[in-house]
Amino acid sequence: MAQVLPPAIAGSDEQHRISRLALPERQFTSPGMFHASEQAAMIQESHRRSADYGLTPDTKPDYSPILTSDLACKMDRNRGLSTYALPVMETLYEQIVNTHSMVILTDAQGTILHTLGDDDFVEKADRVALCPGVAWSEQSKGTNAIGTAIAEQAPTLVHAEQHFLTINHFLTCSAAPIIDHQGRLIGVLDVTGDHRSFHKHTMALVRMSAQMIENQLFSAAFDDAITLHFHSRPEFIGTLMEGIASFSMSGRFLSANRSGLFQLGLPLAALQTHTFSSLFGMPVSALFDHYRTAAPTLLDLCLHNGVRVSARAELRAPNLVFQSATVEERPRVEPAQRRGQPQDDGAASRRLSSLHYLDTGDEKVSALIRKVNLVMGRDIPILITGETGTGKELLAQAIHNDSPRSGGPFVAVNCASIPETLIESELFGYEDGAFTGARKKGSTGKILQANGGTLFLDEIGDMPLPLQARLLRVLQERLVMPLGSNKSIPVNVALICATNRNLREMIGNGQFREDLYYRLNGLVVRLPPLRERSDLEVVIGRLLISESDGEPYRVSPEVMSLFKRHGWPGNFRQLTNLLRTAMVMAGPERIVQVEHLPEDFLEDAGAAVLHSGGAGSPAAPALLPSTRLEDVELLTIQRALDEHRGNVSAAARALGVSRNTIYRKLQK
Repeated sequence: MAQVLPPAIAGSDEQHRISRLALPERQFTSPGMFHASEQAAMIQESHRRSADYGLTPDTKPDYSPILTSDLACKMDRNRGLSTYALPVMETLYEQIVNTHSMVILTDAQGTILHTLGDDDFVEKADRVALCPGVAWSEQSKGTNAIGTAIAEQAPTLVHAEQHFLTINHFLTCSAAPIIDHQGRLIGVLDVTGDHRSFHKHTMALVRMSAQMIENQLFSAAFDDAITLHFHSRPEFIGTLMEGIASFSMSGRFLSANRSGLFQLGLPLAALQTHTFSSLFGMPVSALFDHYRTAAPTLLDLCLHNGVRVSARAELRAPNLVFQSATVEERPRVEPAQRRGQPQDDGAASRRLSSLHYLDTGDEKVSALIRKVNLVMGRDIPILITGETGTGKELLAQAIHNDSPRSGGPFVAVNCASIPETLIESELFGYEDGAFTGARKKGSTGKILQANGGTLFLDEIGDMPLPLQARLLRVLQERLVMPLGSNKSIPVNVALICATNRNLREMIGNGQFREDLYYRLNGLVVRLPPLRERSDLEVVIGRLLISESDGEPYRVSPEVMSLFKRHGWPGNFRQLTNLLRTAMVMAGPERIVQVEHLPEDFLEDAGAAVLHSGGAGSPAAPALLPSTRLEDVELLTIQRALDEHRGNVSAAARALGVSRNTIYRKLQK
């Protein structure tokens, strides 16, 4: 590995030791990064600070975590950060898996909130307490990537002996600060591993991941604003390279992401005096005029410094759609109406899904995702079929998040949950006084709320026949006429529908329009039920992470064996609720055992064992329904031992459990 030695520092032996530290060579070309010589100077300055804090290289730091109650408070204060960071951490970990490394998220003070890592390295990391609740600021641990990234507010690599404390020399750490829309540091994303497994690309992965978190936080920061996505090269719009800037409805500058600040060439404080017009040479009214069309193209704008950029604009309040030429014509909306769905934590978490995140190894799901990627962004409607609870809305949200419309609204409508008398007004909206009980000043319908984004019609098979005709007309003409209005409004939406019913059979029974069916089924995909999937262990692992608030949970081999045999009639809804309850029952041990599972599930699982005998195992004897699960387990184990002539190892392999499990069950 090429090395660059930092310049020598005259003075003490410790300063001389610092001058000998080797720094892996790096090239930095993006804004806010250091060249190699500047990085060396940063490490030296960090060592000076560490000494000023009263630390010495031989200091044995305090690795005890903060109190559980204090950690819970920190988790709560940083819930927004964690919501957007955890899925990105999952994706980042997939890129570095099996490299003796771990991914770490901290708060602004360097206290670890969440970790995700290889089992072999986690054991080593425990020696230096790389776990939730432990502080990794420079004041407590000396020079380290997390603490130094906070101090410098810049991406930082600290490799091996560059760590101030000798006890940390076995580590190599790459960290990037996470900055919010106001320019404040709110956390750090870090990859830490064994120094022998250092890879020069790790820093780039960490920086990209931190930027992804920042962009998602930025997008969520403004509920009622114009947000512009821009770049001098149009192919970069929608990527991490794009600049993002938000403006008030009157055109006043609000904020920009780091790429946006770099392209605009001005610091955040200086931009506060600007408007949309002064920065991009276009009055905000002209922007509204541009988006009155049903299929607006990219904007061609000129920055204040003369650079030409392509841009795409979006309005963050989805029912204040780009249709009128002036701001004054736009009605105000209640906060609960924004984005077309209730404002809750669940909505925020659903926006984080992506097709890559959902691809967990099952071949049927992988094939489905490959098909979706081929048609995404090509104005082809998608129809998702599958049993209840298989994740149809999650897939629809992932398609939206990966599509060119990801910056627009995602509006979900459950056609089965809205009363038939209200569904028309919910979908198409209404004017003031359109009917008795109508809201004053009217209401924007779900279709118009989705303008510029994605409309997801769940349980489309439950839509009444008269509304099917109106929906077909909207899809064909791309015009919506609210109830009580004589004016049609252009609308531009991507359409995704879902159903657990057989629409072809419904067509034969006269319950569903054939012409609408052929308008909806541009691409038909089927989500397999949980019992048919081969990636159950991966799915369970991800659910445990998402439900654990940073604490590592796992299920015992016996429980995993039961899970694999179960039919899961409720699919993901059933599995998620079961795991959530079992994790609470498991307590501080954080291992889900058989005794932590609900009794009704154990009864069903016992019946499954009786009927199937388990995957690859000898068939269990038929027993009465009142037989306890323990009896079923013992009889199944005994049958396996008989089948394999008392060979415990062979019986354990056949049953899919460990030898210790068999010994423990027999002793009981």
